[in-house]
Amino acid sequence: MIAGQNAIFQTFLGTLFTWGLTALGAALVFIFNSSQRKVLDASLGFAAGVMTAASYWSLLAPAIEMAELSGLYGSNGEWAFIPVAVGFVLGAVFVYGADVLIPYIGGGGTNIIMSLESEYKQHKDEDVQINLVSQEQSYNYSRSEYSTGPQRRKPVQGGLISTEDQNNIVHNGALSSQDTRWKRILLLIIAITVHNIPEGLAVGVGFGAVGRTPSATFEKARNLAVGIGIQNFPEGLAVSLPLRGAGMSTLKSFWYGQLSGMVEPIAGLFGAVAVVIAQPLLPYALAFAAGAMIYVVVDDIIPEAQTCGNGKVASWGAVDNLVIGQLVEC
Repeated sequence: MIAGQNAIFQTFLGTLFTWGLTALGAALVFIFNSSQRKVLDASLGFAAGVMTAASYWSLLAPAIEMAELSGLYGSNGEWAFIPVAVGFVLGAVFVYGADVLIPYIGGGGTNIIMSLESEYKQHKDEDVQINLVSQEQSYNYSRSEYSTGPQRRKPVQGGLISTEDQNNIVHNGALSSQDTRWKRILLLIIAITVHNIPEGLAVGVGFGAVGRTPSATFEKARNLAVGIGIQNFPEGLAVSLPLRGAGMSTLKSFWYGQLSGMVEPIAGLFGAVAVVIAQPLLPYALAFAAGAMIYVVVDDIIPEAQTCGNGKVASWGAVDNLVIGQLVEC
């Protein structure tokens, strides 16, 4: 991010930065294992505080000021809250709609992570069962081969099935479980990627608004990009660490973790172009990005940080970094 450059180039640099921090967070899977959850929860609390501060100081405050100075919402800006409120609600509804849609097609968010870990354990149990069945078959074959007495075939009764059929059922069940795991992995990546769209838009809108009002400065747009990048750092780890815990290789876990942030440069450039072309949309766009970010904090980041008993660590991380964010913006 370089001062004096046009909004499109600034957005490109800003979203590359946020994507890079997503990849850096995902790379921690090479250092930490899935049992070190406290590190992730502390990072999520840190991110919640940064995003909350950035949502107000870098998005909502400039949106209100732009609406007041535009002259479109009363002579003295007495109706300036309307575009901000509408944009804020629409941003929250956008993320809510994504949350509703993703579970509708098979699961989402934390439920996907929990299902992945559960199915991986089940898959391991099924592998053990297949091995036991194979060993039993080998043992029975050895007894029949070396036995000198007459062999009598035991009849199949009621609900009993042959060993061969049992082996086929277990094997087919293992394949079905593996297919389900890959489907849930895909849904997890989609869920995180969809949530990164409004974050990329926020960076683009922030740089597109620079210079339109006294409060819309390059420094605030840069701080917004830094705040979103900090939030993306634990988000990359939030994808890669559960995938590693679900049995995926470390390299593949990192790849899918950083992949979730790839959508941000695209969304950011779209946001910057839109607000440069249609300046009256700026208050709506800024508030939209703020609403989406706040909804992600309240609905995803905070609950996720509370799931493993590290809620106090996450809460104080959020409070501390909310204060730090205010000091940086003031």
